[in-house]
Amino acid sequence: MKRHLLLSPGLYFTCIVAALAQSGPVAVASPSNGGQGQPVSYASVTQLNGLLSQIEATSKNTQDDLSKLRIEKWKASGSDKKQALGYVDSIQRNLQGALPEIITQLRNSPEDVSATFKLYRNLDALYDVMNNVAELTGAFGSKDDLQSVSNDINGFENTRKQLAERIETLASSKEQELTRLRTQVKTLQAQAETPVPPKKIVVDDTEPAKKPAKKKATTTKKPADATKPSTGTATNPPAQQQGQTKPQ
Repeated sequence: MKRHLLLSPGLYFTCIVAALAQSGPVAVASPSNGGQGQPVSYASVTQLNGLLSQIEATSKNTQDDLSKLRIEKWKASGSDKKQALGYVDSIQRNLQGALPEIITQLRNSPEDVSATFKLYRNLDALYDVMNNVAELTGAFGSKDDLQSVSNDINGFENTRKQLAERIETLASSKEQELTRLRTQVKTLQAQAETPVPPKKIVVDDTEPAKKPAKKKATTTKKPADATKPSTGTATNPPAQQQGQTKPQ
């Protein structure tokens, strides 16, 4: 079986850069940190859980199949048997130690680019070593053992392809996020470099003019109206002299 490179050199480099950037201030929400930081979509977590479940199932089947190999009974040279046993031991240690640790790390941080890329590289290494075991099994083992090992390789290969697609999606998302953050930083720097004119503060120290006190209104008696008769007894005008005679 030939191994096919799933990540292009450009994407491979992008993933490394994104993984290094992950150690910066960009945070990703996860079950372990109480949802702090950037939230993770339900679809993303569901996809990852499906991938991890497939890997765990393939890992269990692979360990069982490798333990059933009777390498010591192969009609092979001592060096070939020793080499096959070395491959099997290396795979078993990886499946029981390194792989579960990476899976746990990813479950705690579903969109951690560094951990996702680490899992991809681990599956890539397992794929290579499993192919070596398959070649030796095909040469010296039984057909049933070869079929079992081949099925395990196909299981790792399928999840490895899906993981490569997920890495590409995460790398693109992180690149967009970094671009947005760079734009925000440039905007804040431009605002900081723009001088802000000082505010003018006008102090009015003049005392307000005191209002004159209101004078109390005084009541004045209206003068008596001459046209109206007085309330007292009227005096008759002096009578004409009695002795005055009318003119003839």
